[in-house]
Amino acid sequence: MSTLDLVNPATGEVFGSMPVGRESEVDTAVQNAAKAFTTWRRSTPMERQAALLAIADALQARANEFADVECRETGKDRAVMLGDEIPQSADVFRFFAGAARTLPGASAGEYLAGHTSSLRREPVGVIAQITPWNYPLLMAVWKIAPAIAAGNTVVIKPADTTPSSTVLLGELAAEFLPEGVVNVVTGDRDTGRLLVAHSVPAMVSITGSTRAGIEVARVTADTLKRTHLELGGNAPVLVFDDVNVASAADGVIAAAFYNAGQDCTAATRVLVQERVHDEFVNALVARAKAAKTGPLNSASQLERVIGLMDRLPGHAVVHCGGKRLGDRGFFLEPTVVSGLRQDDEVVQEEIFAPVVTVQRFSTEEEGITSANGVPQGLASSVWTTDASRAARVSVELDFGCVWVNTHGPLTAEMPHGGFGQSGYGKDLSMIGLEDYTRVKHVMTKLA
Repeated sequence: MSTLDLVNPATGEVFGSMPVGRESEVDTAVQNAAKAFTTWRRSTPMERQAALLAIADALQARANEFADVECRETGKDRAVMLGDEIPQSADVFRFFAGAARTLPGASAGEYLAGHTSSLRREPVGVIAQITPWNYPLLMAVWKIAPAIAAGNTVVIKPADTTPSSTVLLGELAAEFLPEGVVNVVTGDRDTGRLLVAHSVPAMVSITGSTRAGIEVARVTADTLKRTHLELGGNAPVLVFDDVNVASAADGVIAAAFYNAGQDCTAATRVLVQERVHDEFVNALVARAKAAKTGPLNSASQLERVIGLMDRLPGHAVVHCGGKRLGDRGFFLEPTVVSGLRQDDEVVQEEIFAPVVTVQRFSTEEEGITSANGVPQGLASSVWTTDASRAARVSVELDFGCVWVNTHGPLTAEMPHGGFGQSGYGKDLSMIGLEDYTRVKHVMTKLA
């Protein structure tokens, strides 16, 4: 079997390798999942809850081990992994453990004379899942937990640069689940394509780029597989002229630079009302210059972002950053760019780096139009002290999530997913759980 090098993005050094699954490995994993589904689908909600709770407890007990492998492959701050992402991962397992026992199911009634109707909510089957490199563990949990809570089995392929925490999670899950319920296949894009095209999975769930989602949709159309697509974002941040500039700038920079800006909800497309525009830009620049961010995922990701910076139009003003930071690892200087127009590449494209772009607007209507003027529709935020304005703008923003005077917090009880080229389907919440089920109508003739 061929392998791919694993590189620490904080140093640029190779530290290991990963096997690249091909047709036989993918087929073995899928067949294992199909065999396990015949019994796991009959498990009770109580049994599924017990397994998910046990996985959550074990994950937190082994937090240091998970932090070790993920930080090595992502360059994340260890304190962030231990303080935020691993507790959040355990919480998602616990949420779906409870949700498994409250999934809406049977409802009976006589809607046709002499007949009784009922509804069954059933698992879909084998689920093919593909996860990204920005939050390897957390995104694997978002995929696996609702799928198995609903009675499905899964085959999951992590990103080729960050496989280890998902492999470790698969090993941990196997301690508490029947053989074949959770299967992990490592590999490259071709491995993912083999998994998506395999005849057995009934559904494909991917978190990734819009390009990858479009490819999945095209392939699955041939067999009418169900798809769940959580794709790229390009979140607008509407800052109105009644805000406390210092406080709002603190919040925006924190949400823009978290995880080195490698977040599909990152607050990097900032639109500022003209009366406070210059003051707000100055506040962003001061905070960006003081910020310390982690590395980008890979040399190719750094090269892509540098290319965007090199192609900035002549009217753009680079206040700080825009260049590689240091000569070791894949770091980019925290960057603030203003003077941008709606059709500029860095406005229309998701940057996925510690880069803040700034546009000026005058009226509420103009701000909304600019915010909505991109193909993506995942997340957005409104910053204002006017409650009526916040309510109006929240209605008009064409995004799956709208935050008011904050940007980025998520909770397991609320759905996460977008519109337009950000895909369809929801992660988290009861809605996310229902996405992994199918509904059957059973009609019985009364004696």
